[in-house]
Amino acid sequence: MPSSFSLVRPVVGYSMVLALGMAVVVGTALGFQYLGGYIPCALCLLQRQPYYYGIPIAILGAIASAVGLPSWIGRAFLLAAGILMIVGAGMGVYHAGVEWQFWQGPATCSTTAGSMTQNAGDLLGELNSIKGPSCTDAALRILGLSFAGWNVIASLILAAFAFIGVRKTAGD
Repeated sequence: MPSSFSLVRPVVGYSMVLALGMAVVVGTALGFQYLGGYIPCALCLLQRQPYYYGIPIAILGAIASAVGLPSWIGRAFLLAAGILMIVGAGMGVYHAGVEWQFWQGPATCSTTAGSMTQNAGDLLGELNSIKGPSCTDAALRILGLSFAGWNVIASLILAAFAFIGVRKTAGD
C-alpha cells in the first residue's frame, strides 16, 4: 500500500464534491427550518437521514482514496453514498405523493401544528402535546414543487453524479 497522500486521485474529487452537494442540500433544509421558520413534518425529517449518513460516507471515500487505499474502496464509498441518494429520492417521491393525496401518509404525521405557549411555566407541559405539521400539507411550493419534490430532484442529481464518478474512476 502506498504511503503517499494524494488529493489528485479522481475519487477524492468526486467524493468531496458529492459531500459538499449533500451538505448544501441538507443545509438549505436546515436554513428553511431555523432561519425561515418552516417546521418540518415527520417525513421531512426522515428525508434528511440519507444526507446525514451520506456526507460522512462520501468523505470516507475521499479519505480512503487520498491515503492510497485501493481505488475500489473509495469507489465503494462513493457508490454507497449514491445509493443513499436514490433512497432519499424515493422518500421524496413518497412524501410528494402524500402531499398530492396520491396515497396516505404514515399515521405518525399529525394533522395540525399547535402554537407554543408564551408562558414559561406551561412550556414543559406542552412539549409532549405539541406535534409537527401534517405531512399532507406542503409548507411552501416553489415553481409548483414542495420541499419534498425539490428533494427528489436534488437527490437524483447527486446520485447521478456519484454513479458517474464511480464509472469514470473504474480504471484507476
